[in-house]
Amino acid sequence: MVATTLGLAVFGGQAAAHFPTDLEIEIRPGCDRAPINPDGRGVIPVAVRRTDEFDPTSEPVRYRFGAPAVVGDGGGARPIGDGHVIGGDRDDRPALLLFFRADETGLDGDDSAGRLEWERDDEGNHGLAGTAAVIVATESQ
Repeated sequence: MVATTLGLAVFGGQAAAHFPTDLEIEIRPGCDRAPINPDGRGVIPVAVRRTDEFDPTSEPVRYRFGAPAVVGDGGGARPIGDGHVIGGDRDDRPALLLFFRADETGLDGDDSAGRLEWERDDEGNHGLAGTAAVIVATESQ
């Protein structure tokens, strides 16, 4: 049964998560390709660009990053620290640069995109999301 309260969908008494894809992200900023090795001990840099609707440099750092299915189910890696602001892109828009532990992302050789979700509040039910292409190279390949 679906009910709405204040415009929020409710399923069985619990609010459904809502993450419109409004974040503009860049995985491994500055690289034409975004090769990552989730089996390694490294980190994956992800830049969140400022848009007219969202300024990541002025919002709380509540992000999860990883395989789209994993992040969509509430998992994924949390950022290491609060990130830092980097200079503007071609449009002179600054970004928040975050780092995520590769082995916590849930990415594998079947994934062609990474997903980042920003949680509007501590409950993590609502926020914004963005995806970008990745090339996953596992140690077994």
